[in-house]
Parts: sequence; structure tokens; C-alpha cells
Amino acid sequence: GSEMCIRDSINGVLYNVGYGKVSAVESRPIEIKPFFHFWPGTSATTFSGWGCNFLCPWCQNWSLSKVSPPEDNVKILEPEKLIELAIKWEDDGVCASFNEPTIHLEYLLDVFRIAKSKGLYATMVSNGSLTKEALELLREAGLDAINIDIKGCPETYRKYVGIPNPEEVLETAKHAIELGIHVEAVYLMVTGANDWDDCIEWVLNSHIKYLGEDTPLHLNRYYPAYNYMKPPTPVSKLVEAQVKARKMGIKYVYIGNTEYSEFLHTRCPNCGKVLIKRTHYGVVSCSLASGNRCPVCGEEIKLVGFCKA
Repeated sequence: GSEMCIRDSINGVLYNVGYGKVSAVESRPIEIKPFFHFWPGTSATTFSGWGCNFLCPWCQNWSLSKVSPPEDNVKILEPEKLIELAIKWEDDGVCASFNEPTIHLEYLLDVFRIAKSKGLYATMVSNGSLTKEALELLREAGLDAINIDIKGCPETYRKYVGIPNPEEVLETAKHAIELGIHVEAVYLMVTGANDWDDCIEWVLNSHIKYLGEDTPLHLNRYYPAYNYMKPPTPVSKLVEAQVKARKMGIKYVYIGNTEYSEFLHTRCPNCGKVLIKRTHYGVVSCSLASGNRCPVCGEEIKLVGFCKA
């Protein structure tokens, strides 16, 4: 049929017909993913495929995730060619992003293996709905960091996302940390879908329980998109959630998708000094002492790599 799927059975053999069908590839700052505690100030060759395994009606990347690849002239980008681009662009690593990367597992494994052999880092942005086996395969292939969406409380997942239990996403994120993968979490606060007090508290408590206080949390502003048209998240509501998260003990809490860059800076969780200053395009300045410590009070900041400004 004209409906294009990622896997197809041809004479009883399952083929990955989505392999290498890339919808976008570009060099972007690692901060845009968002990763704020993983090689700050570096850039990654960011690539995406088509499609998704979730149903979020407010999808902010719906033009890639809710669409099948065009039937004709879909370009196939061989993993080797992707890494050649990364080297040509002088990027520090690769990042699978925009749509849900795990539906292209075989392609990711090949890309990450080659990336690692060339001294590049390997990262991905995911909804976290993958098996532990898939995660372990990705780790073996060289996955260094994963950004996982927490889309709200159980009610949000049941009603909008199409999976009954968000704990499986949190378990996956926890397992990633156990495997030595750097994890950051994103909570897109969607008006009317996951933004009431009990829901916010459930997300913050779950973050602490599964991911711990050192794992960065990005509270992102939602804008109307795709099939969901409620007004954007009030910035005051995001700030309230940030204050609550910090009070509960989460050390690094950021607010994304607003016009204000002060919410993007990394502050010392102990004394409050601004240590990494960012705009919406990445790092502007770093003022960390050696060992990624605060120059004022000596607090160690949990960071993979070091800050390049």
C-alpha cells in the first residue's frame, strides 16, 4: 500500500525498510537537544528519520514524526557518509533527534559504532519507550548520553500518549544511568494535559526517585501544535515548577522554549553563582574551576567532559 512503515515482511522475512532514510541532517550545538551537562559548548551532527511510536497530539516535531517518508526520492544516508559529514563539519559527536530514534535501532547501532571508532561521541533524544535489551545494544555500540522525555503523570500517558504506564519510561532512564549513560530529562509542560499541581509533583517526585537529584531536568514551554491548540504554558507556571523542583532537591533545573536566557544558565546548586552562561544557541561563557568545581565554594558540578566556550 502507499502507507510506508519502518519494517515490512517480504516473503516471510522482516526487513527494516526505513534503514538510512534520513529526514534531516545538520550540525547543531549540543545544548539545543537539550544537553546542558554533556560536553557543553560542543556541536553534534544531528540526524532524524521519520515516524514515532507515541501519539502525543501536541507533538512539536510533527512534520517529521507524524509523517511517512515520501515514496519517491527519499535519500538513503549510509552510516559511513553520515560520519564523513560530522568530520567535515568538525563536529564533536552525533545525535539522533527530532523524531523517535529508537524505531531506527539498527541504523543507530551502525552510526554509533562508526562514530566511536572516529573518536566522536554518540547521543540521542528519546521518549524512553524502548526495551532494556535495546538500551544495552545501544550502550555497547557506544551511546554516551540520552535525553528522555517525561511527558507527565500516569493520566497524561493513558489519555494522550498511548501507553498505560510511564514508570516503564522512568525505569529505562534509570537503567541508562546504571549502564553509565549520561541522562537528562525533559518535561514539556502542556496546558491542560500535565500541568496541574498533583501532576507536576508526581513528575518531580518520580525524577528524584528514578533519576536522582544530580540528573538535570528541563522544564519546557509548550506551544500549540499539530492537533492540540490550548494556549502556551504561562512562564510563571514554569518558574513555579522550577522553584518547587529546587526546593525538593533537584540540583539543576532549567526552563526552555521561552525568550528568557537567564533560565538556561547553570548555577552552583550550593552558592548560586552562574557557572555556565547560555543563550538559545549554546554556551557563551564558562567559569568553572578545575575538576568542574564552583570557583567560589568548591561544589563539584556533575558534568560529562569539560566546558568549551
